Amino acid sequence: MPRALITGITGQDGSYLAEFLLAKGYEVHGIVRRSSTPNTFRIDHLLTGKTNGKIPLTLHYGDMSDGTGLRAIIEKCQPDEIYNLAAQSHVRISYDQPEYTADVVATGTLRLLEAMHGVMAHTGRVIKFYQAGSSEMFGSSMPPQSELTPFSPRSPYAVSKVAAFHYCKNHREAYKSYIVNGILFNHESPRRGENFVTRKITRGLTRIKLGLQDKLYLGNLSARRDWGFAGDYVEAMWVMLQQAQPDDYVIATGTAHSVQEFLTTASEILDMDWAAVTEIQAEHYRPAEVDIMLGDASKAKRVIGWEPKVNFRQLVEMMVEHDLELAQNELKQNGRSIKS
Repeated sequence: MPRALITGITGQDGSYLAEFLLAKGYEVHGIVRRSSTPNTFRIDHLLTGKTNGKIPLTLHYGDMSDGTGLRAIIEKCQPDEIYNLAAQSHVRISYDQPEYTADVVATGTLRLLEAMHGVMAHTGRVIKFYQAGSSEMFGSSMPPQSELTPFSPRSPYAVSKVAAFHYCKNHREAYKSYIVNGILFNHESPRRGENFVTRKITRGLTRIKLGLQDKLYLGNLSARRDWGFAGDYVEAMWVMLQQAQPDDYVIATGTAHSVQEFLTTASEILDMDWAAVTEIQAEHYRPAEVDIMLGDASKAKRVIGWEPKVNFRQLVEMMVEHDLELAQNELKQNGRSIKS
């Protein structure tokens, strides 16, 4: 049974990746931060199933700021593959917490790499490493953006991801380690955090539809992003680590849509007029805006055979349906009837 270790396992990507690897027959280990409030709701359903009488998902308390702790976890679970998905990944918040973002996203990746390298040097074990890069690293570079596009980051988060990318590349070249950078463009799902614009839209509109809130507050509606489905993208992570040689890949749909298009599509599905319930607020704009992200994933298609399965409309429908059900359950819990 192959063994994988996932940092950021409680996040959107971590939960989908854990499901995917378990279905592949992996024993999965995940790192979670200690907190007073449990934050495992995305993976709770995976903690109850058993294979051959054993729960194949094991969680370990750890933090990307603690290199000693990270090494202890790697020594304990002895993974064949490590997927580094841990991050403070909200771009706007990275302006409010730049030092924390840099410590977790950039230096945290270096700590994990050093911990892995130390274990491999001590035990002789071969461990493959996946680093979650981001389209934000391209920033103001002209689209479409591919593996050959220069990085031009426009936020503390993006700068930190660029640093992590180069730490990984340096380790790969210096120690001949199997390390890949996946440069993933925006990927969404019903499990997306509610402070990200796509989920903010679907959650807000469905609650407005059922009378649970009055307004939806947004920022730049003209920003264009290449949006895909997170479930498709975690499969690409795994495929990258199955290749004979490590390399770096852009993962994207190759189609960009504006925030307003996402808002319009969600409103059409709900038969609503978004303009009547949406207000634009300056506080939701970024200090340094990125106008368009559009990925060129032709290398991934050619080399590893990856292509997205879920299109833009299907993604929005999936998220709207999920959040409409949440809103309906919220109404029932409040003892109110659902509007027709």
